[in-house]
Amino acid sequence: MDANGVVIVGGGLAGQRCCERLRRRGYEGRVRMVCAEPIRPYDRPPLSKELLAGDDRAISFRDEAWYRDNEVELLLGTRAEQLEPTDRTVVAATGERIRYDKLLIATGAAPRTLPAAERFANVHMLRTVADAHALRDALHPGSHLVVIGAGFIGLEVASTARRLGVQVTLVEAAATPLETVLGAGVGGWFAGVHSEEGVRLELSTAIEDFRGNGRVEELRLRDGRTIECNSVLVAIGVAPALDWTGLDTVGDLPDVHVAGDAAGGQHWEAAAQQGAAAADAMLGLDPPRAQLPSFWSDQYGTRIQYLGDARRADSLEVDGSPTDRDFTALFTCAGRPVAALVVGRPRALPAMRRLIGASNGTQD
Repeated sequence: MDANGVVIVGGGLAGQRCCERLRRRGYEGRVRMVCAEPIRPYDRPPLSKELLAGDDRAISFRDEAWYRDNEVELLLGTRAEQLEPTDRTVVAATGERIRYDKLLIATGAAPRTLPAAERFANVHMLRTVADAHALRDALHPGSHLVVIGAGFIGLEVASTARRLGVQVTLVEAAATPLETVLGAGVGGWFAGVHSEEGVRLELSTAIEDFRGNGRVEELRLRDGRTIECNSVLVAIGVAPALDWTGLDTVGDLPDVHVAGDAAGGQHWEAAAQQGAAAADAMLGLDPPRAQLPSFWSDQYGTRIQYLGDARRADSLEVDGSPTDRDFTALFTCAGRPVAALVVGRPRALPAMRRLIGASNGTQD
């Protein structure tokens, strides 16, 4: 690598792990991180949990001294607007041209939107610290939040909002929360938990109309029923944030790597692993063995941990008490473990990781 060194576009986990790995492996060249937000790279899972609940403790991965001591240049408040791979250049929204020898695209994912809702001031997304602060300001005790989408983000926000004394309605097109990820059986358990905690669930339906003058005051469901509300969160999934590149595909560009949600990596540990693997690839090192995809969620004081890919399963075994929120759900395919959901049993996670890892040839 020569004078332009490594440029990392994105201030999330994948980018952070990439620059850490580069320095740990002895790379001494220039490293720059292009961050659209005006704050240091930070962890996103707390946005729907601790930060939303009012815990403003620092969520940055590292303090300023770490970046200074490791000679990682942070270009904060610098949004990438165009990629010119022939010239090995990232063009910023300011017009600045940032040249690279090796590039990591780690711009994460952008929330999917509902165009009909975009004109209303009290409709929220949740992807950044600013988003979390705006939503938190709307969560007053006794107010009514409608969450559209019952994926992990929607469920976590519902849990946090209930803890703050907010009335919550969850609207989900599928028959159960997380049905496409965990199946109807486990999805039904999530529905039961949220119902027990006072969440109103509107399943197998969708929003047909948003009504109000500048602010949503009422939502109309597919069957004609209406829901009054004070605020709305749209949590219907995300898509890789690659529009800024101006290219149809970035997968085969020379010396360009993609990691994290921008690569469709899904979830925290996948982003960490892919960021580190990108650093190894830049240095010409063999990539590490693949690890199991995993994710965790905190809802109503219960730690929920997920390993593997339950979409591959054809059978489900449950050990423990779903009613007491203390169980392990093991997903198998042709008798082989492929995924597990561990609820209220954090000490059971290592054994599940070894069991599924041995079955799938991944690291334990």
